[in-house]
Amino acid sequence: MNDDGNPCMSCGACCARFRVSFYWAEADDGAGRVPAALTEPLTPFLRCMAGSNDRPPRCRALLGQIGCSVSCAIYASRPSPCREFRMSGEGGLANAACDRARAHYGLPPLARPAAQ
Repeated sequence: MNDDGNPCMSCGACCARFRVSFYWAEADDGAGRVPAALTEPLTPFLRCMAGSNDRPPRCRALLGQIGCSVSCAIYASRPSPCREFRMSGEGGLANAACDRARAHYGLPPLARPAAQ
């Protein structure tokens, strides 16, 4: 990510709270874009981001300190679950998973846009 105004740039909680699993062909050895070297097999058809299936989870593509300053080493090539995950409040919609991940790291929920 390169948007300094984006709260995700100082969070990263979702990348260190959930397993990121996806169809195997999203990896670059299956015609996708996710670097296969940063994935681990789950089943014959599913992979996950390396580190995200550990206890505690932390995606190995996550750089930086959670809650301070973070970035994704493969942001342009990230898998579909990462592309689809929305920060809470984006588009005026809450994301309970974002809120749970932030709470786990002692971070407050993101501000919601005011109702119109």
